[in-house]
Parts: sequence; C-alpha cells; structure tokens
Amino acid sequence: QEIHELQAAAAVGQMGLVQVYESCFARFNLRSAQVLLTNADLAHAERNANAKATLDTLLKLGVVPIINENDTVVTDEIKFGDNDSLAALVSNLIHADLLVILTDQGGLFTADPRQDASAVLLSDAIAGDPALEKMAGGAASELSKGGMLTKVLAAKIAAQTGASTVIASGREASVLTRLMAGEKIGTRLAPKS
Repeated sequence: QEIHELQAAAAVGQMGLVQVYESCFARFNLRSAQVLLTNADLAHAERNANAKATLDTLLKLGVVPIINENDTVVTDEIKFGDNDSLAALVSNLIHADLLVILTDQGGLFTADPRQDASAVLLSDAIAGDPALEKMAGGAASELSKGGMLTKVLAAKIAAQTGASTVIASGREASVLTRLMAGEKIGTRLAPKS
C-alpha cells in the first residue's frame, strides 16, 4: 500500500482506539488523554520540553496519558511499527523508574518458544547485554523489527536514565496490578549497577 493510505487508515483508527481507552478508564473514574508523538518530537529540544511539560501536567492532574506514535505524519514508524523505542524515550523523558512492555509472549526467552520447545524464560537480566540482542534476533535481523529485539533495545534506552524494564504478556490477568504489587512476572531487565 501507498504510505499515504496507511497514514489515512491510522488517522481513522485512532478515533476508535481513543474512544475504547476513554470508555475503559471511565469505568474506574479515571480520565485519559491522547498524546501523539514522533521520535523527531523528542529529538528537538523545544518540542521535547513541551512534551515533558504536558506529560508532567497530565500526571499531576491524575490523567492517564495514552501515548502513541503519530502515524499520520511519520513514514518509517508505519513501516516498522516500533512503539517500544517511543515508550523507552518517554520513560526517559519523565524519569520513570519502570518501563513495562506488554507483548504476546511471557517475556524474553532463550529462543523463540513458538519454534523451540526447550526455550527457557529469562526472569532477570541486565539491559544492554549484547547477548540479549543476539538472543532476541540479532541487531541486523530484518524479521525482528517490532518483535522481541525492539523490546530489548528499548530496555537498553530506558536503562540510560536508570529505569528497569519488564517484558511480560499482556494476556496475563491483572498483569499491571500484580507487577506494581511486586510480583515477578515476565523478564526484568535492570540497568547496569
């Protein structure tokens, strides 16, 4: 498809997605807000400062920011679908202690568990360990974009400001509540000491 057709589809899809989030959060008496960013926004000093101020204000007001890449104006992100890097950059922007990346897998495994029955879940590792990138698909693997490799690389980015990253299954019941209660779920990638 042409890139402008994908951008138009993203614009239409955002409306429905935001309505679903708003409805879900309203059931818990929480307000939400949509924040659309690009990597370029975070790389530009003034836009970065504005994004930080907006996010800080939303959080102070108790509003849950729903952050997504602005697919209507970017091109590479539509091709590669990498919200993991954006999540890591935002965690750095707001100086988060923890980045949680939910996926369709239980965490980072020693091999792809869908293809290798002997794959073992790593419960703890150090973000930025080159062995993790190789395990997740290798830095040059074109098939890994948007997969586990982007999550491992996002953990490396988040670790730059001292944040740990948890990679866990979004299908786990009450996964976020359980993580916040201290339960060990998925893979925790800690920054180097």
